[in-house]
Amino acid sequence: MNIQIEKNYRDNPSLRESFNKLSELTFGLNFESWYQNGFWKDNYIPYSVVIDGEVISNVSVNACNMNYNGKVVKLIQLGTIMTNPDHRGKGYARMLMEEVLKDYEGKADGIYLFANDSVLDFYPKFGFKETKEHQYSKEVSIDGEDKTTKVSMKDKKDFDKMVKLLETKQQNASIYMVENTGLYMFYLSQFMNECVYYIADCDSYVVAELEEDTLILHAIIGEGDVYKVVAAFGSQVKKVVLCFTPKEASGFEKSELKEEDTTFFTKGKFFEENWNNEYMMQAITHA
Repeated sequence: MNIQIEKNYRDNPSLRESFNKLSELTFGLNFESWYQNGFWKDNYIPYSVVIDGEVISNVSVNACNMNYNGKVVKLIQLGTIMTNPDHRGKGYARMLMEEVLKDYEGKADGIYLFANDSVLDFYPKFGFKETKEHQYSKEVSIDGEDKTTKVSMKDKKDFDKMVKLLETKQQNASIYMVENTGLYMFYLSQFMNECVYYIADCDSYVVAELEEDTLILHAIIGEGDVYKVVAAFGSQVKKVVLCFTPKEASGFEKSELKEEDTTFFTKGKFFEENWNNEYMMQAITHA
């Protein structure tokens, strides 16, 4: 049996296919269209245990630099953490975590991940701490009609336009990801391609979902005021939930974020220095 750790093999068709099979088995996700559309960039590096050519365990490194109150912070997010059920309990995940931390610890301002409830005792062994996130929401009463314009996200032309916007426009958030359009496009080119809007009144693009009378706001790409953005969706909206931390949060209710089967783990200087700050990582940057 030939056991190896393979890294950064995105252009190896057989390993990529095996990686996708394991991801489909574990999460129901396939990364092939993301790769074919050119969004699998150098920011996303799988570390995989490979046995006789088959990917059986993985931890992926995501370079997720963040603009935090105007300053770029170098962060690493670990994601796509998975092991084939037939190979669990053999120490492969530990082997990969040790390899990743050997390569990246001390070379970034912080490392973070989102864990499911079955492995909450695993990550503290590597120095990770459970960390709180805080979310903002507000009941609203809006007069007027919907003034948003749906933005097409159907093909490469649309995708290229969105990439340019993400690369050139600031976001109305106190913390948002920069220098990694690939991860944004993992969402926006696939299962959130119906969630992009343009608001002419504030020249901003918005990623949002409407669930009955609740507006779930994921990002404001541009300098649009959050209240003007919400108002642009019209009187149908009675409540807004922000999946990012706005620059100006006055008037919003703040609560500790509790997500089912998801715990935020962190380690490193950035998270230690901002331990008591009340923010959340953008939901559309979760890997």
